[in-house]
Amino acid sequence: MTIGVVGLGLIGGSLAAAFKKSGHIVLGSDANKTIQDFALLAGSIDAVLDDDLNCDVIFLAVTPKNAIEWMREKASAKSKEAISNKLIIDCCGTKRNVCREGFALAKEYDFTFVGGHPMAGKQVGGYKNSSANLFDGAMFAIVPDEDSGAKSDVMLMMRIQSLLKDAGFKEFAVMTADEHDKIIAFTSQMAHLISNAYIKSDMAEVGIGAGLSGGAFRDMTRVAYLDESMWTELFMENRDNMLSELNGFIGELERYRDAIEQRDEKTLTELLSEGKRCKEQITQ
Repeated sequence: MTIGVVGLGLIGGSLAAAFKKSGHIVLGSDANKTIQDFALLAGSIDAVLDDDLNCDVIFLAVTPKNAIEWMREKASAKSKEAISNKLIIDCCGTKRNVCREGFALAKEYDFTFVGGHPMAGKQVGGYKNSSANLFDGAMFAIVPDEDSGAKSDVMLMMRIQSLLKDAGFKEFAVMTADEHDKIIAFTSQMAHLISNAYIKSDMAEVGIGAGLSGGAFRDMTRVAYLDESMWTELFMENRDNMLSELNGFIGELERYRDAIEQRDEKTLTELLSEGKRCKEQITQ
């Protein structure tokens, strides 16, 4: 099978390498031609993905705005024959905007669009950090167009899952775009935002310099190093869910702050115990 990958950063570069490793022909493209040429020389891709789109399936490993822009461009009068009958899967961190646009364009220009999100990554991005085993054992969220009947299209779902298994994915979750964005606001976006805010304390440098930083500090700050432009887009696209989670989190912090400020050991103990029980419940 011939697979196209648009965007050769951490996710796209890893997809290209993984599919190549499993024996597929891979065509790739990147806005940065230097990276595109390097991926070609390194053997991560077999050739450049051009406007002819000579492949069976295309993965869009770019931001939601860029994924939408790519589909609109390829669905233009110039390229609409090339995109016809193609299966296109995006890998964006939020799903509502890209799926709304993707489903509409797919219906109008006769291609199949399925939303997707590979639940794997690293604290550092870019092609240089990509690897063929990034997705080994990982989960992939699949967001089909319910109105078109794609969710109940068993052959399509089997085709997608079989293909993704070749890249190393082991588990799959089929959901709506609304469900995805609500969940991801908590499980991913809040973690990145909190980590990024936490590291701003003056004590970060002092603590590291004094050697008084252990595993807890490393865990809390692992994802503070992020692509600020990409994450700003994702946070803003998921603004409603992010605000809901942020308001809830700030409310919880205020309870802890008030207990400490008032020297209320009983309430603080209860709060800590409550958090411990929540952790136990989700890890059982």
